[in-house]
Amino acid sequence: MSNEHPVYMGPRLRRLRRELGLTQANMATDLDISPSYVALLERNQRPLTADMLLRLARTYRLDMASLATDGHDDTIARLQTVLKDPMFADIEVPALETTDVVTGFPGITEAFLRLHTAYREEHLALADRGAEVQGGDALASDPVAEARRFLAARRNNFPGLDDAAEALANAVAEAGGLAGYLKDRHRLKVRRLPSDVMGGATRRYDRHRDEVLLDDTLDNASQTFQLALQLAWLELRADIDAPLAAGNFQTESGERLAQKALASYAAAAIMMPYAAFARAAERRRYDVEALGRQFGASFEQTAHRLTTLQKPGDERVPFFFIRVDPAGNVSKRLDGAGFPFARHGGACPLWAVHQAFRRPREIITQWVELPDGQRFFSIARSVTAGGGAYGALRVERAIALGCSAEHATKLIYTQDPAAPGPDSATPIGVTCHLCHRTRCTARSAPPIGRTVLPDDFRRASAPFGFSDI
Repeated sequence: MSNEHPVYMGPRLRRLRRELGLTQANMATDLDISPSYVALLERNQRPLTADMLLRLARTYRLDMASLATDGHDDTIARLQTVLKDPMFADIEVPALETTDVVTGFPGITEAFLRLHTAYREEHLALADRGAEVQGGDALASDPVAEARRFLAARRNNFPGLDDAAEALANAVAEAGGLAGYLKDRHRLKVRRLPSDVMGGATRRYDRHRDEVLLDDTLDNASQTFQLALQLAWLELRADIDAPLAAGNFQTESGERLAQKALASYAAAAIMMPYAAFARAAERRRYDVEALGRQFGASFEQTAHRLTTLQKPGDERVPFFFIRVDPAGNVSKRLDGAGFPFARHGGACPLWAVHQAFRRPREIITQWVELPDGQRFFSIARSVTAGGGAYGALRVERAIALGCSAEHATKLIYTQDPAAPGPDSATPIGVTCHLCHRTRCTARSAPPIGRTVLPDDFRRASAPFGFSDI
């Protein structure tokens, strides 16, 4: 008795036909079969025989291995990740059912995944609108908030862009580096020029002279990033623009900011390809400095890349990231760890990210606890942008990278037995308006819903006294 099982590849065949721009009648003519038989194959009502696989491979010059791959693994992993959302906590979906749905109903699966992404984006938009009502600001069309919502709804992870960038990174490595690849593939020469010649630009693509011009005050990591960014615009524009089609943008500027973020994501993925970087991150226990040295990236670039390691089926420690300036302004925040960032305004002053300016270039570790009892572990360090020459403007910022307590033991920063543990966590809040720690001496504003008491008879050590009700 034969051990062979019939092979059904209807959804894969349908995708192939559409990618080739063919109708069922066109494909039937090419394969010398009837259009009705093609329709039966696509609906999984007939198995795909070995003879038919060979016909497909010969007719369309396809690799048999790629043709035989159903491509469902990534979609199954995506669906399983989505089903972990707390809103589905009371629904038990066995792995076999997930596989059956993806295999048998690929269109419905994709529709569900898109709907869930749209739900998350609208959920974040609703949070923003709530903050606007409380603050009295008209921020509904804030382009920065739009771009942040777009990234947060997708957990700052774009698997398709990672795959395309990884393939490009392999080609770059074979060419001996970015400069060599740009010269061989695009006939572009890389030149480094003084800042005054660059006219305020750090990178410029000169199409007429076939050159990529770089400011010669950039450090090595920044030069590499700029070359990778230019390459991403040259070869990965379609992959960069594809996720934007599903974004809910109200302004052109919001979409442009999201597009810039995706281009930077692609550049980082070229410098630090997903598979190699994820393996190295686990091997080095998420040591940001060591990973930066290995991949030729800066501390900030490496920390930023660590927030993207949530590829379905190959997830690593989920991190959140925030960048602030000395005035407390938040210029970037990315969340893959479920950290409840304030939708508007700065971070809690008790968080160590604000202390990093007093201890330049030193890594500061801290356990923090939110009012609801959630604990997180974070590292903070100051970083510098600009400079590179005497008198050149330098911008000092501080960044924090963190994860939830359940993942903290995987980090090298928690391995010192003498270091404080989670029981010594600093009590912080998301923002003063939402924090009900009434005795906090760092408070800058009263929490919503609490009445401020007069201080004619008693002055509390905290900036405000509150009624019990």
